Amino acid sequence: MLNRWLGLAALVIILDQISKLWIISHFVYGEGLRVTDFFNLVHARNMGAAFSFLSDAGGWQRWLFSAIAVVAAVWITWLLRKHAQEKLFCFALALILGGALGNLIDRIAYGYVVDFLDFYWKSYHFPAFNVADSAITCGATLLVLESFMKKQEKI
Repeated sequence: MLNRWLGLAALVIILDQISKLWIISHFVYGEGLRVTDFFNLVHARNMGAAFSFLSDAGGWQRWLFSAIAVVAAVWITWLLRKHAQEKLFCFALALILGGALGNLIDRIAYGYVVDFLDFYWKSYHFPAFNVADSAITCGATLLVLESFMKKQEKI
């Protein structure tokens, strides 16, 4: 069962890295393409964490977030092994693992994370994000859902 979850994490990493390489090869930094009235493809760089947290901290954050990703990956892999039969829990963790490692690859290779999905409403732009960020967000949402489901089972 562990291989199934690690395979899902690997799929997230592959999709994330392919999409980022496509953006890098088709857009110069800062360039964007309007796709719809609420969505652009852009080539953005995030030196920080989610929503550019600590993006202007001077560079040390690259190594902090890289270390956090490595520790999280080890811990998540342990959890996947321990709870391999809990499908929703492991599905969520595999998404988070793949996303964390996808962004870790960027931090190591470039010193920043490549973002390219830019959603907006009128003049408000949600911070640009990528496939790895989407996987992490979906995984975290599923963990919350799974925790509520477990509480309902206990009642």
